Parts: sequence; C-alpha cells; structure tokens
Amino acid sequence: MEILASLNPSQREAVESNEGPLLILAGPGSGKTRVITHRVAYLVEVCGVNPQRIMAVTFTNKAAREMRDRLEQLLGQGFEALTLGTFHAICARILRREGEAIGLGPRFVIYDSEDQLNLIKQSLQELDLDPKRYSPRALQSAISGAKSRLLTPKDHNQQVQSYFEEIVQRVYERYQQLLTQSEGVDFDDLLMKAAQLFNNHPEILDRYQSRYLHILVDEFQDTNLVQYVLIKQLAGKHRNICVVGDPDQSIYSWRSADLRNIMSFEKDYPDAKVVLLEQNYRSTKTILEVASDIISVNVGRKPKALWTDNELGAPVTVIENYTEEEEAQSVVKEIQGLLGREQISLKDCAVMYRVNAQSRALEETFIRYGLPYKLVGGIRFYQRQEIKDIIAYLRLIRNPHDNVSLMRVVNVPGRGIGARTISQLQVWAKDNNVSLYDASNEAAERETVSPRVARALAGFVALINELAKKSQELNPAQLLDGILELTRYKEYILGKESAEERWENVMELRSVASEYNDLSPEDALDAFLEKVSLVSDIDELDGKADAVTLTTLHQAKGLEFPVVFIVGMEEGVLPYRKAFDDPAEMEEECRLCYVGVTRAQRRLYLLRSHRRSLFGGSANLPSRFLQDISPRLVTTKGIWGEESLSPLVGISSQPPLYSPDTLNLKEGDRVHHTKFGNGIVASCSPSRGDQEITVAFEGVGVKRLLLSLAKLEKIERNRDFSS
Repeated sequence: MEILASLNPSQREAVESNEGPLLILAGPGSGKTRVITHRVAYLVEVCGVNPQRIMAVTFTNKAAREMRDRLEQLLGQGFEALTLGTFHAICARILRREGEAIGLGPRFVIYDSEDQLNLIKQSLQELDLDPKRYSPRALQSAISGAKSRLLTPKDHNQQVQSYFEEIVQRVYERYQQLLTQSEGVDFDDLLMKAAQLFNNHPEILDRYQSRYLHILVDEFQDTNLVQYVLIKQLAGKHRNICVVGDPDQSIYSWRSADLRNIMSFEKDYPDAKVVLLEQNYRSTKTILEVASDIISVNVGRKPKALWTDNELGAPVTVIENYTEEEEAQSVVKEIQGLLGREQISLKDCAVMYRVNAQSRALEETFIRYGLPYKLVGGIRFYQRQEIKDIIAYLRLIRNPHDNVSLMRVVNVPGRGIGARTISQLQVWAKDNNVSLYDASNEAAERETVSPRVARALAGFVALINELAKKSQELNPAQLLDGILELTRYKEYILGKESAEERWENVMELRSVASEYNDLSPEDALDAFLEKVSLVSDIDELDGKADAVTLTTLHQAKGLEFPVVFIVGMEEGVLPYRKAFDDPAEMEEECRLCYVGVTRAQRRLYLLRSHRRSLFGGSANLPSRFLQDISPRLVTTKGIWGEESLSPLVGISSQPPLYSPDTLNLKEGDRVHHTKFGNGIVASCSPSRGDQEITVAFEGVGVKRLLLSLAKLEKIERNRDFSS
C-alpha cells in the first residue's frame, strides 16, 4: 500500500481501477506520469501481474526514460521485463521479430526525415517532376498522411481526386519502391506495417494479445488512426486498456493526430470508466486561471475544473513592443532582471514561439547580449554531417542495400566517384530493379565504367564487405574505430572548418556506441542504429547546461520551466493566420497557446509587437487569446514608456490619453513631440481604431508612434519649424 500513499484521491482511483477500459483525463501538471508508473507498480506488486504482460506506450523517448527511472525506484529490477517505449520503438522491435511474415527482413534500416526527403527528391528526379513546382516537404507530408490512414499506394490510388493527389500518387509509388529496394522503412511504415502484420496474420496477433494483459497509453489525444488501430488490435482479447490524455492539449493534427480518438473513447468502449485528474502541481493559481480563461472559449473539449494548492503567484506580465527586435530585447531585459533579484538561473527560463522563423530575432539578440541559449529544433547532434556520415557507414555494414546511405558515403572521403558515375548507377539500378550496392558491384566487375572508376567502386564494395565481416565479431564502438581507420575519416575532417568540434562529435558518438558492449555484436548494432534513428529534438535537450531554452510551442509539449516567455501573441502569428477560416484549426491554435501557458511554473510573460517582419512585414492586432484573459490576472507594460502601445482590450479598461481623431495628420505634416522634438510625418496607417504614425525626427531618426499615446502637436505652416 506504500504505492498508494503519495497519491491524491483521484490519482489513487485511477491506479486501483485495473479491470476493463479506463479513460484518465489528466490536466497539465496533474501528475499523469506518476499515475501511470504507480499503476504499473500496483499491477505488479499488489495484483501480482507479471511485468512481461504489461505494455506502456509513450510518445517520446524522454517520457519513456522518465517512466523507466520512476519504475526502477518503485520496483527495483522487477520492471525490466515490461514492454515500455514509444509507438515507433515498440513496433520496430515487433517487426524485427515478425516482419518476415510480410516480406520485411530483420536487417531493415529506419529512414529519418532527412533520408525520406532525399528519397522523395530522387523519386521526383526519376519521374521527371520539378521539385520547385512540387515541394518535397509537401509530398512527404501527404505520403505520411496517407500512411497514417493505412493507405498503401494501391489504396491511395483509388482515392485520387485532384491533380496534386495524382502527383502524390506517382511519387508515393516510386518512393515506396525505392524504400523496398533499400530494405528500408520510414517512421510511418513502422506503424502501418505492424498494423498490416496483425491484420494479415491473426495467429501472430493472437500471440501478442494473449501476452499483454494490460496496456497503458500516454498522450492518447495525440494518437492517429493507425496508432488507434494498433492499440485496439493488441487490447482486443483482454480489453484492459488504460489511456491517459487531455483533449485540451491536442496540438498535432498536422501530424495526423486525431482528437476524435480520445473524444470518442467512451463510444468505442461503452463500459469505460472515466477518472478526472484536476489538481495541478506545477503552476501558480494565477497562471492556472489564465490558462483556464484561454481554453474555456473552445467548444470541442471535455470540461475540467483545474485547481491547485500552490501559491497565488505574481500576475502574468503582458509586454507590448513595436518590433520583434524590441520584443527580443524585452525578453533579455526581463531575464537579466530575474537573475539579479530572484533565485532564477538561465536554464529555468524558456522562450516559446509559434513558428521557427521567430527564433531569428531572439538568437541575434541573445548573441548580442552574451546570453547563452539552447535552440530546440536546431541542427541536432544526430543530424550533423560527420555523425550522419559515420551512421551511414554503420547502416551500410548492416544492410548494404541501403541506397540513401550508400549515396551519402560512396565518395566520402573522396574516392574519385563523381555525380556522373552515381547517376549512371542509379539508372542501371532502376532498369534492373536492384540496389545501388548491386549496381556498384556489377559495374566494378564488368568494367562498364572507366578503369579508374571501376577500381574505386571495387574498393568501396570491398571496404563495406570487410567491415560487414568485422561486424560479426566487434561491438559498435570497435566497429566505429574500424570505419575511422579504414576510411581515414579523421584525416578527412581535419581539413574542414571546425575540425576539432567535428572530431569531438565523432568521439561523442563513439561514447554512445560503447553503451551497447554487453549485447552480442549483431544485436548491439541493431539496437544502436535503432536508437539513433528514433531520437527526436526533445530527446536531445540538455537540461544540465545553464542556458535559456528557445523552442516552438509544439516542441515544448511535455516540458516545464519556472519562467516562460511566449512571444508573438498577435493575430496571424498566434493564432496562426491559416486558422482564420477554419474553426477546428482555430480551436487547435487555442490549445497550442494553452499548452504554452501551462508549461510555466512560477512566472509567465506574454509578449506582442505591433510590427513584425514575418510574412513580409505587417502591423498585427493583439492575439484574441490575450483578450480572453481576465484583467485582474495580468499587468501590462510597454518598454518605451509613454510611447508604448495602447492597452489591450480585455486587459486594461483605461481609456487612451487622446482620441485618434484629436489630430488629422497626413504624410508631409510637421509635428512636435515633447521628447523627440520636431519632425515630419512619413506615413499614417490605420491600426485597430487608432493610427500608427511614422515620423522622421531631426537628430533622432525615424520613430513609429500610436497617435492615441504619442502626444504629438501639429506645427502650422506659418510657425517656425526650427523652434
């Protein structure tokens, strides 16, 4: 019963309800990870369930590691037989064991997003389609969407209704052929092929259904159709399915996540029990009230009454700026102030934004002021050139038919195998329906290329074959050493920019590889390659470095910080402009804002700028989400004193100092300002019932002012302008 001692009544109810379907609606910061881990511990320790018969599914490797650490504290080594991991990792393990039943051998490689794009570009080239006209990323998204709906190329072909869908169909078909030829799968294949395996081979499904007596799924609101199908398949026999989620935090529809999965769970399982986790342990009362105000306008949700015993906390600060550069300066200024007057470190602070492009002004300002930062979603460790090169060699050693990896390193370091030779190999491989490795071998043996190139190809093929033999005896770290020695890769990168840093990265990769020394060589290489293929941005976030975290709101999911800044609180940015004509998308934008707000523990700052260069430059109205917040919960300030923007509707009831109609200004008029002196009006433009006036002041420069606040005085023509 010690397992239950630290739980509140609702958490305890969720842990003890261990028969039949269970839906746990868990608000942000309500301890859902604690509930999942304690539920597993309760099943093992109290109910006597063998850990082998429990599956716990998470959405990130970070969440899986956190869950594993907590279970180790609760159960000691007793949890090791538990199946715990992400959907993709669990499906990858199942396919390694069972994939041959659907024609997928155990040596398949997993292509990451960059690999997929390269394969799509190759497909476009072979189909003589212009990548400038047909965006590879748009095609990648469309193919991913088809797979998330369990549509093979053949199935997708039956649903083509537009010209773009016809292009998608052609690229999808060739892309999948190239994947199969390479003995590779992409992330979506891991899920789709597992579902196809269970659907086409009921005897295999029955084996897994019988094994797993209890299945637990975290972040259920983010599941797509194929993930939902997988869970229903696996839980089909015992029906002890426990899903945990929050409809208010469903923000991944662009990844094909389907909110209906959690909203309709009770329809699919009429006997399901529902438990609400409404006590928040993360945020102050004020932050929680702000979050509730923002999300309460949404219609498509399951209402929850979030509450907390935490302190009231400081008001949420809304900061208004003229430009994104001033917005970034506001963030730096506030962080520096917090460091000076409160027990706050840089790593306690996070700045969140709607789109990656917003990080530009922030990064430039942080660099200018010497403030360390960590950019989530920047060039990840496993995406660095030298790391991708070494991993490509390792993947080729395991599977020489991996075309993407071969194309990456066939001439790295340089062997005299140029783009023309590679193009010839691609044509020959396509005509003969073989891999590039087979084409290289054939070209070297038959000397269908020049003798010099034939020798180079023969040398490359021999290198891969030699390393493949070594892989049967060496662990991944030793194999990596062999690659470095035989390819002279160190000498290769020492001649490049940032050589020392690149070599340090290679040595760091070796350290990761050495973690698999306890497994057999073949299993170790598979495990290592699987790990580096499935790692995500959040998994690489270093919580030890004392630096401010810069991240998109989407990537902030699952994180929490004592201090959070959300920038770009403007119409067209947050909410994003594409959501204006779609109520469902607007509700998701609201949920995204809610997720950002609920990452904050102690302090929350919401920032907006009047003008932003994003999308070519525009004057933006305050975000509607700001206007949903009760005025008593916030304090508003502008960083330029009396020249600050007008108070936001719904945040301050104080009337403007001057009516916009007080002056009738036009371009060329002369004006006087008490601080900036005399100037000439360069432009006037409407701004939400006000006017934005751009004035060129003598000796001061150009300033943008709101007429209602600027206290400008018009200088008549007969007045001395120099006075």
